[in-house]
Amino acid sequence: MPKIGLVTLSSSDDPAQNLPDTLELVRGAASAGADMVMTPEVTNCVSMSRRHQSQVLRHEGDDVTLRALQGAAKETGVWILIGSLALKTQDADGRFANRSFVIAPDGDIRARYDKIHMFDVDVSPNETYRESEGYRPGKTAVIVQTDMGRLGLSICYDIRFAYLYRQLAQAGAEILTIPAAFTPVTGAAHWETLVRARAIETGCYVFAPAQTGTHNQSSGRARETHGHSLAVSPWGEVLYDGGDDVGFGVVDIDLAQVASARRRLPALQHDRNFRGPA
Repeated sequence: MPKIGLVTLSSSDDPAQNLPDTLELVRGAASAGADMVMTPEVTNCVSMSRRHQSQVLRHEGDDVTLRALQGAAKETGVWILIGSLALKTQDADGRFANRSFVIAPDGDIRARYDKIHMFDVDVSPNETYRESEGYRPGKTAVIVQTDMGRLGLSICYDIRFAYLYRQLAQAGAEILTIPAAFTPVTGAAHWETLVRARAIETGCYVFAPAQTGTHNQSSGRARETHGHSLAVSPWGEVLYDGGDDVGFGVVDIDLAQVASARRRLPALQHDRNFRGPA
């Protein structure tokens, strides 16, 4: 039975400082039997300072975290989902990409996904986010075949747009990935409910590795994130909750459960055209 490892991180704004801890946890999950290991959103760098990001981020071809995790996949013989990396692009406006990678055991990149929905919200009078000012949105939904099954890729704020996951499932996804860096306020209120809802609506396994805690910052406003990496079954049961601590967990999966959930509730086959509202 395949096993999925979920890594919980508390990344700082220094990619070089973050890398050893990331590699240690990925190798730990692989040693514990994981066939695929998943890391959170912005694995390489959590920062609210666009100026600082411009100094420390790299283009995909030069990113040390990507290269190191490709090496770790070859070393351990496991698949790795890099939840996302913050990367420079060639865009004229200088905006970054928030990009997820699926790495095969031979170290090759099998899929890339750029976060589609941008987190532009006012959580409270003192907590405002304008992700689209620093990151440009992706335009393409992605499914990738792996030894564990067909993965449908997404990142964090995408979770609030149910139509994305419905389309992924209807296109053949059996496992949905939602790496995240959720805020403490929205995380406490909505995180588990949303993750379980995406599983229930689609009959997919959902794996959501998360950033946690207070993130060390050398400049700019400090970030805090909710944690609670989650694994949820196709019937909506929580199989693993990583809590508030940095670490990893390993979960067994059985794709027969996907087929079973969809037989019991075949909602993916029951779409109807309708008019309105006016």
